[in-house]
Amino acid sequence: MIDQRLQQKLGLKLSPQQIQLMKLLMVPSAQLEQRIKEEIEVNPALEEGENGEDEIPQVQEETVAPEAETTESEAETEAAEEELKVDDEVDMSEYYDEDDEGVADYKTSDPSEFHDPDDDKKTIPVVTSSSFQEFLEEQVGMMDLDERQQQIALHLIGSLDDDGYLRREMDAIEDDLVFRQNITTNKIELQEILEQIQKLEPPGVGARSLEECLLLQLKRKEEPTVFTEIAIRIIEEHFDAFAKKHYDKLQHVFDMDSAKLKKVLNEITRLNPKPGSAYSGSRGDAQLTIIPDFILTNTNGELVISLNGSNAPELRVSGHFKEMISTYQKAKQKSKQQKEAMTFIKQKIDSAKWFIEAIQSRYHTMLLCMNTIMDIQHEYLATGDETQMQPMILKDIADRTGLDISTVSRVANSKYVQTEFGTIPLKFFFNEAMTMDTGEEISSREVKKILSDLIAVESKKKPISDQHLTEELNKRGYNIARRTVAKYREQLNIPVARLRKEL
Repeated sequence: MIDQRLQQKLGLKLSPQQIQLMKLLMVPSAQLEQRIKEEIEVNPALEEGENGEDEIPQVQEETVAPEAETTESEAETEAAEEELKVDDEVDMSEYYDEDDEGVADYKTSDPSEFHDPDDDKKTIPVVTSSSFQEFLEEQVGMMDLDERQQQIALHLIGSLDDDGYLRREMDAIEDDLVFRQNITTNKIELQEILEQIQKLEPPGVGARSLEECLLLQLKRKEEPTVFTEIAIRIIEEHFDAFAKKHYDKLQHVFDMDSAKLKKVLNEITRLNPKPGSAYSGSRGDAQLTIIPDFILTNTNGELVISLNGSNAPELRVSGHFKEMISTYQKAKQKSKQQKEAMTFIKQKIDSAKWFIEAIQSRYHTMLLCMNTIMDIQHEYLATGDETQMQPMILKDIADRTGLDISTVSRVANSKYVQTEFGTIPLKFFFNEAMTMDTGEEISSREVKKILSDLIAVESKKKPISDQHLTEELNKRGYNIARRTVAKYREQLNIPVARLRKEL
């Protein structure tokens, strides 16, 4: 049985402008220029340029029937009139304002009175260099290999990761060569060619494990010593004890004192566990230049936040579209093609103005959030002392600004602020709250800073265990459990006490 009835329900539907703004909020300043250029390419009504002084023609309201072409039937003409009826009444004043041409005003937010226009044309220099694989391929050309062996060697080089290791199994490489290059080989031949690759620079390249990487470097030392020979034996026979820093066991096995063992270990610790990173042109060795989204200035204790918009071009509605509007206004009779063109212009102008407004809204929202963060973390931003950080979560910013938590999260994602003591990611300011014995709430950053300070001054011959760290923090009034200390230590990338031990 079919039942038809009315039903009311609530729903949330985002407008195109809201979707566009959310996407722009997630874009860091380093990528904003590229995003703007992409929009300019797809929207001819949007262009770069400064505000002009010319008046903008406006289309007056009029009712003019579209011309019927002699080749169209009367029904087609009536349909065309109905379709274009709304275009006859278009008032372009909705899209243009004599005082505001839709030019992005975020450029004028620079607090400096001496703004150099050349700053708007800054570009980020990119250094180009050959990759790590290309560096190895150049050396393969000087090896005594026939054409077939060279193809196998190049395939092996292409299978290396950024650290210079061969992580892929020989069986899989053998299958790859058959299916991709129609080369039939076997493990023996692959091993022989791999050994040739392992003789290339830098030492240790082509290793299949950390042990093999260290051994390749030790065996290639130009002036080996007695300590080098013992180091080779340690890697070959007692690598597990070396990795876990069981120094007592190594001293017993090799019958030597701590001073001699220290010299042996120095032979190993001076090696490069990632030979691929030794080459400056390695793949993945990108220019990790961080471009801050905000710039914090401290003038006698007064903090001021400004946006870094040096690479973002100014935007306006295209002047060519203004001429088209003027032409349309002067025409006594509007043809079907002209009205179709005006419909296109209306859509593109809408899109251009939406984008400009989204850029302006992006800058306003980012400044609002960053100023709120600055208010909460004022003491830390003024001094750089992590113990002065206040507990803060996304909801705190959302409550103060009236924004949604998801909006605050988008602002904080992949954004950086430049301070006098370094460039800091915005996510750094968000941290958990902890309660001291006195009932006072403190930031988890403060506990981590004290934890790292305690470990920094410990005796490396007898590092402090997590239990002793917990007891020391409890003495200072920080009510914290041992498992929490272990969690914070891991977040700081600090190993356990046994692995921090040194001779």
